This record gives sequence, structure tokens and C-alpha cells, in this order.
Amino acid sequence: MDLSIGLPNAVPGTTGDDITEFARRAEARGFKSLGTIDRIVYENYEPLVALAAAAAVTERIGLLTSVLLGPLRPSGTALAKQTQSLNALSGGRFTLGIGLGGREDDYAAAGADMGTRGDVLEEMLAEMKRVWDDSDIGPNREGRPGLLIGGGVQASFERAARWGDGWIAGGAPPDQFAEAAATVKAAWSEAGREGTPRLVCLSYFALGESGEEDAQRYLTDYYGFLGAELSAMIAASAAKDAETVQGYVQAFEGVGCDELVFFPCSSDPAQVDLLADAAGL
Repeated sequence: MDLSIGLPNAVPGTTGDDITEFARRAEARGFKSLGTIDRIVYENYEPLVALAAAAAVTERIGLLTSVLLGPLRPSGTALAKQTQSLNALSGGRFTLGIGLGGREDDYAAAGADMGTRGDVLEEMLAEMKRVWDDSDIGPNREGRPGLLIGGGVQASFERAARWGDGWIAGGAPPDQFAEAAATVKAAWSEAGREGTPRLVCLSYFALGESGEEDAQRYLTDYYGFLGAELSAMIAASAAKDAETVQGYVQAFEGVGCDELVFFPCSSDPAQVDLLADAAGL
């Protein structure tokens, strides 16, 4: 299983220097990819912009939106050109993880309709494929980006089988990930796809002396729209010591996860080294 790390692009107070130093250290410590989280109504950096900054200071590490909220973008054509540009600028290192999102305020701010978001995403995926494969829109010397489809319902699993190179889960525990992954594989086979889908999952970590405080402050705020009880549960689940990091790695590897992305609760670049040490990189 590959181990990746998220950029702190959604941690309030993060600076551009934090983003680029995170990226440099993550590459030096051998992480597979740099991930980003997407929101509209929050103090976060736009995912493609954050990854472009990371690409400029790295040479080998992968770049992954995990995930970008497709229906909040203006069109499939524009997104296809943006993502193909990032893939070309980075030397073919970019993978687009794309999903729907579930926050009403994000959809309201973007002038998008939550009720039709599944249909909109399907149309965007078809348009992006057309642009990537058949048009002269955008730089195509590195080919199309990798493509992972996010979501935790049957429609998302089937969408991953139709369009993607694989599927990406949110912060699901290992048992739920395993159950969903089995459904993704079944949809993959039913769609007549060869091989197996790439399976990716996210988790949170907050290491060091301020780990508990960092997790509580960030995650209860970021997930506050889910209610105090659920956001507190998410904060409690963040890995705050090496034993928990290693436990998550073993558990997800044991259920067939191909790549686990640990997202930080602090913008301190020292978190990169703390996680690498805890995971044995």
C-alpha cells in the first residue's frame, strides 16, 4: 500500500510558505502523493492552485485532488483544460479525484443545484473525456490525468466503474472501506472493465505535543455542519501517536486499500516528518 499525505490547504491560517514546505518535505520523505481537500465556503486554498504551487517546488511526488467537487465548477471543458494543464506542468504527476460534496452553502455560493449534482457530474465527466481524448483544447503532451471517482453510495461506485481508474473514499473506517470496496469491484466487473480499480482512502492525523488540540480545533470546525457529536467523533478518530498511525496503516492495507492519504490538522511542516517517522518511512 502506498502512503500519501495531504497538504494543509484547508487548515485555517495556512500560508503559501507552509504549502510549499509541506510539499518539499513530503517528497524528501518518500510519500506517494500530495492530496488536497475542496470546499467553497471555507478558509481554504483552491485545490488545483495549491497543487500547482506544490508542483513548482517538487519533481517526483504525485499530485491528487482528494476530492475536487466537480459540480461546483463552471464546466467540464474548463475543468478538463485546468487539469490537463496541471498534469502537463507537473510532468504527468496529477490525478483528479472528483466527487459531489454535500454542503448546501457551497452549492448556494457557487449558484449550483444540489438536486441535479449527480447528473451534472456525469455530463462533466463525459465532456472532460472528450476534451482529454479528442480535442486540441489544452496541452496534451503528458496525456490525460489519472481519474478517481469519490462517493459512498451505489451511484458513485457505478460512476467509478464507468469513468474512472478507480475509487476514492472519504474518512471511512477500515471495515466500511472494505464493504464499499467490494461493491466497487463488483460494479467494475459488471461494467466489463479489465483489471481491478485503484482503491484510495483518507484519514486524519495530528502528531506532537499539540496533536489533541490541533485535531479538536480544526476538525470540529471543518465538520461543524454535521453537528457537535459527529464532528467530535471525527476529531477523536485522528491519529495522534505513532501506534495509531501504524494501526491505521496495517488495517487499511489488510482490507485491500492501494493508497492511504493522511491529512494534517496543523499547517506546521514538522507534521510531515512526524508522520513519516511514525509510519516508518
